[in-house]
Amino acid sequence: MNEIKSSLDKILDLVNAENKWRLQETINLIASENVMSPLALKAYLSDFMYRYAEGKPFKRYYQGTKIIDELEVYTAQLIGGVLGTEYVELRPISGTISNAAVFRVLAEPGDKAVIAPVQAGAHVSHTKFGTLGALGIKHIEMPYDPENMNVNIDGAVKLIEEVKPKFAVLGGSVYLFPHPVKEIADAIHSVGGKLVYDSAHVFGLIFAGKWRNPLHHGADAMTASTHKTFPGPQGGLIAFTEKDLYKKVSKTIFPWFLSNHHLHRIPALAITALEMIQYGEEYAGQIIKNAKTLAEALASEGFKVIGEHLGYTQSHQVLVDVRELGGGAKTAKLLEDANIIVNKNLLPWDPPEAVKDPSGLRLGVQEVTRWGMKEDEMKDIARLMAELLIHKKPVEDVRRKVIEFKKNYMTIHYALDGEVTTILDL
Repeated sequence: MNEIKSSLDKILDLVNAENKWRLQETINLIASENVMSPLALKAYLSDFMYRYAEGKPFKRYYQGTKIIDELEVYTAQLIGGVLGTEYVELRPISGTISNAAVFRVLAEPGDKAVIAPVQAGAHVSHTKFGTLGALGIKHIEMPYDPENMNVNIDGAVKLIEEVKPKFAVLGGSVYLFPHPVKEIADAIHSVGGKLVYDSAHVFGLIFAGKWRNPLHHGADAMTASTHKTFPGPQGGLIAFTEKDLYKKVSKTIFPWFLSNHHLHRIPALAITALEMIQYGEEYAGQIIKNAKTLAEALASEGFKVIGEHLGYTQSHQVLVDVRELGGGAKTAKLLEDANIIVNKNLLPWDPPEAVKDPSGLRLGVQEVTRWGMKEDEMKDIARLMAELLIHKKPVEDVRRKVIEFKKNYMTIHYALDGEVTTILDL
């Protein structure tokens, strides 16, 4: 019994330490994370988390699903109404599973797909190193335009005409500027292929009308994550422009890629969708303002911020070249020691093998914006980073300042449930 008590204490101590550190004491700039509102979290912690619902709504292989069936259909309608489509699939439990389900339908092993170049931010799931490779589909990169930090349109169109791939993929995980959806859609459709747009990082910006909706510009399927700029539960979804592809992909999700789809995501997702309908334009607009301000402030502090000639960013992300400061691995660890959480990241000139110690840092402002931070706070964050990495102030001194700074931002904004509330009350 003493061993059980000791183990329980250790587990709870670690959980409490995580909550205290990440929620109360750090500035989180991981571009792929966010926090749910207390109301969404309450819905998440429901009986749905114990239950199974294999198959499609009202066509399940289990009994006891009549309520989740209704809720899942309603949530899909709610999201589809904003996106302008009837065809929304909520069951993928991640953006990568969303990609896998679509890729598997569009191509057979040995077929070809063209993807945005890694320099333009392609996610690992788009590549031979990830999901595409696992499915046996050959990935071919479109050429890169270093001046515009994007897909080279003319080169990509020519490549598509020559290769005649089954599909093309745009979108990504390092993503400062919109990809050329219409141009690539026209090219891939001309050879009988489809366009998949991975909106995982910018889905909240799309939903809020602050980033162009790829479904309106020629994409056949848009995959997404529901927990980045869209501040919901961790999970995925897929939206389609036409019924036939929607039906084919839906048939693959179960049983090919998952069994149960973590039903407690659905009510939390629905509440977050309502929050984004109510506050999304304001929230997404502030995210973009904050990202631009952070980039400008970092540059003013002496950092080499990528993309100055293009205005640095149009998304939630900022890229910083830290080669002269010790490289991505060293600087990311120093910042973590000071309670500023970022990730090291490849920059356009890095070879793939540099992934363990790349040139850059990737920063995202969607979570700090959710905590109520605005332009002035972005300048404060840049100053704290400069104190540590440029002026070489002691880690302990910067960490104390970060903890003191975060005390002023403990409530979640752009959320339903009346007044601004704190997740820490739960």
